[in-house]
Amino acid sequence: MTQIDLQKEIKFKTARSGGKGGQNVNKVETMVEGYFEVESSNLLNAAQKELINRKLSRYINQDGLLMVKSQTARSQLENKELVIKKMNRLVSQSLIIPKKRIAGKPTEASRQKRLEAKKKKGQLKETRKGIRGTEE
Repeated sequence: MTQIDLQKEIKFKTARSGGKGGQNVNKVETMVEGYFEVESSNLLNAAQKELINRKLSRYINQDGLLMVKSQTARSQLENKELVIKKMNRLVSQSLIIPKKRIAGKPTEASRQKRLEAKKKKGQLKETRKGIRGTEE
């Protein structure tokens, strides 16, 4: 897996988050949104940018910014670290190119089993036919 550290190119924005936290939630901007501009990145080549744009299109807004947010932790610093981890994981996973599946050949045993099943089915159908040659 290609490990890329995007921390230098992520721009952060904070806001007040909802949920648990009491007065802390009402006073402190703990939610962190991270924005990464894929097209102007110096860390990625053109092929990698293409892969990211294709695979992470649901995370990329109209401005071409990859957006990830975190508001689970109660401190801004923890949420910032979570955003960095999420962003790095997303980008790293999107750069993995899956191996092409090579179709295997059926084994001799599976071929024999298939032929036996066909013979049985044929015999079953043969028994369903009426008796011929007894017409008067």
